[in-house]
Amino acid sequence: MADATDDAPPADTFGVSIGVDEGAFRFLVHVPSHLDAAWDDRDAFQRLAEEAVWTHLDRDETLRAVDRVADTGERVELGTVTLRPDGTVVEHTLSRPTA
Repeated sequence: MADATDDAPPADTFGVSIGVDEGAFRFLVHVPSHLDAAWDDRDAFQRLAEEAVWTHLDRDETLRAVDRVADTGERVELGTVTLRPDGTVVEHTLSRPTA
């Protein structure tokens, strides 16, 4: 969350992971039960979170790592990303999975 003394708009923290399905990966965004920011488009945080992840992590390397460490039916956590509705990344804890 954004600092309350800050004049910046509020931000929300989303967990992100990759779900491993039979023959496919799914990008997952874990939404908190309460959102502080005014998200006009309910799918916006999904797109912004995905853009933020692939800005900070190499997509191909990350997906190869997921393929090495996870089996079908498992989920691999990539960390969290704190976003404002305008797409500003306030902070993140993203990291590529390691074997």
